[in-house]
Amino acid sequence: MKKIFLLLLVFVAVVAEAQIKGNFEVLDLGSFKLHVYNTNDALGDASYIIEGKTGLVTLEQPLFKDNVSEFDAYVVSLNKPVQKIITDYHVGGTGNHDVVMIEGMPDFVKGSVYGGMMQNFAKIFGDAIVPMPTGKTEEIPLGSTQYWDGVKFSFQKGAPTDFPAASIIIGDKVYYTHWTPAKSHASHLQISSLTAIDAEITEAERALKSGCEYFIGGHGGAAKKDMVEFKIDYLKTMKRIIAANKTADSFIAAMKKTYPDLPGEAGLTELANIFYK
Repeated sequence: MKKIFLLLLVFVAVVAEAQIKGNFEVLDLGSFKLHVYNTNDALGDASYIIEGKTGLVTLEQPLFKDNVSEFDAYVVSLNKPVQKIITDYHVGGTGNHDVVMIEGMPDFVKGSVYGGMMQNFAKIFGDAIVPMPTGKTEEIPLGSTQYWDGVKFSFQKGAPTDFPAASIIIGDKVYYTHWTPAKSHASHLQISSLTAIDAEITEAERALKSGCEYFIGGHGGAAKKDMVEFKIDYLKTMKRIIAANKTADSFIAAMKKTYPDLPGEAGLTELANIFYK
């Protein structure tokens, strides 16, 4: 876990100046709408609004002040009350509003790993990000199902190598986890160890078996099931390549040969540094 934290600090230091305002995408899923907010911030975060018939549920609200203002204004424009605010993997700009978190996550957020990460974000980004939230926290047990504005939210255990938050199935149509599956090389922030490869494969296979139509994450926006299928195949292929190659250089060369022109190639060196020590 500490390794994830240290790697993340290196990442954000490199891209800190990249922040620009975001954009919204709306997916009509029949009984509810999913509003996807791609923040375009320095962390590549995404935030969500689940719109039911009479109210709203927000998920992973933004961290950067410009994005918070944009997101809050959009919420107001929907002209429906916010019934619940879910903070799962990402603490954001929820201010003094009450939030829902998975059981045990509030203590983790205050601990040395997550709390230290947020303190360092404050040092790196300064006044560009909001202060830590001050509202009350309602803890939701893992394995529980909640109904808010007629929409079903099922909270399941996420990948064990990640933060101790939840994967959430929303309305039996949307699967939320920390990272949106994408057709690109994996990030060293997500695959932080050899063990994490198997954990992410298991989580992706669980997502695929859920029967959901869309797959979303705290990083990356919305994707369809073909991206989940790609992720599973990619990680299984990565395992075979690691087993067949004894050095970091040969691993990188094999990955490039197997996936020519795949985005994220520059990150292979950081992955190799994790696997070959």
